[in-house]
Amino acid sequence: MNQNDIVTAVLDFIAADSANDIAFNELALKLFAYQYDCNGPFMKFARERGKTPRTVKSWTDIPAVPINAFKTLDLSCSPVTEAKAVFMTSGTTLGGIRGKSYHPLLDVYDASMKRNFQNRFMGDFERIKMGILFPSPTLMPNSSLAHYLDLAVRDFGLGISRHLMDDNGINFTSLFEDLAEAEQSGKPYALLGASFSFVHVIDEMKRTGKTADLPPGSRILDTGGFKGQSRELEPDAFYNSLEATFGVPRQNCINMYGMTELSSQLYDDGNLICPSVKSGPNWLRSRVVNPITGENIPDGQTGILAHTDLAHFNICTTVLTEDTGVVVDNGFQLIGRASGIEAQGCSMAVDEFLKAAGSN
Repeated sequence: MNQNDIVTAVLDFIAADSANDIAFNELALKLFAYQYDCNGPFMKFARERGKTPRTVKSWTDIPAVPINAFKTLDLSCSPVTEAKAVFMTSGTTLGGIRGKSYHPLLDVYDASMKRNFQNRFMGDFERIKMGILFPSPTLMPNSSLAHYLDLAVRDFGLGISRHLMDDNGINFTSLFEDLAEAEQSGKPYALLGASFSFVHVIDEMKRTGKTADLPPGSRILDTGGFKGQSRELEPDAFYNSLEATFGVPRQNCINMYGMTELSSQLYDDGNLICPSVKSGPNWLRSRVVNPITGENIPDGQTGILAHTDLAHFNICTTVLTEDTGVVVDNGFQLIGRASGIEAQGCSMAVDEFLKAAGSN
């Protein structure tokens, strides 16, 4: 299959209302064969592990690429010079080196985002007024989150939606105008952005003695954690603060879990209880694994999260994160960043990948 065939197959899969395990496995294996043939470093790594299109019969056997490998190697099935978009990580780990994710086109990424966002965040709304607590793609052209939030505004926001951050940081004047207008109009309002941006808003509203009581149906989406950009809050304290500051119930405070090294996002169904249960769309499957062997950890035990995202067609479908999690009914619970033995296992997995990818 060539790139056009792959893109068509993935778009058709995303457009389907549901997909069974057999259909998911069939497309995952086709993508593995394509990536094995076209992505040199990935092919070397897979071959070193004895994983080839002839030997791999299940999507769970596709070798997972450690996310730190994206910081060291150019991983792409198409020439990187022809990429329409290059999304880069924030560089908060590994000495500030930024990982790169190459996209020869954005049709699949955008289709994945929009279908999933409609199902998991919008609820019964077709459009809603939005405020975005994150810079626009003009200011951050290599940010997948900036692109994601711009899509949210463009395809799901009412015309009066706007970004509330610029070169000078958060525009509190515009934010307070939006909050007051929503309260006066009684029309639901959505506030979306990085978790650390919400902490800055919470702190500023506390400092100035402001609170909001947003209308029923209003919702909040946070993502990305704090990344050293604000004070850190435990999940319960964070969502309690959101509810107290904006009047949005915790069950309407949605956390989006995503990463530059994927083309799809995962969501919870609110944070009434923490840790929440997260899950992806039908074209993404998550496992909790031993980072060295890649084998599944028994349900209920903590391991490293690995995600197989069929929308990530140009690099590799399966990535090994550095996040710990536990498989539960209907998804997984995110525990935190790997530490101790688990972190050592992730480092060993990266070393193994780089050694294999650099071999002849």
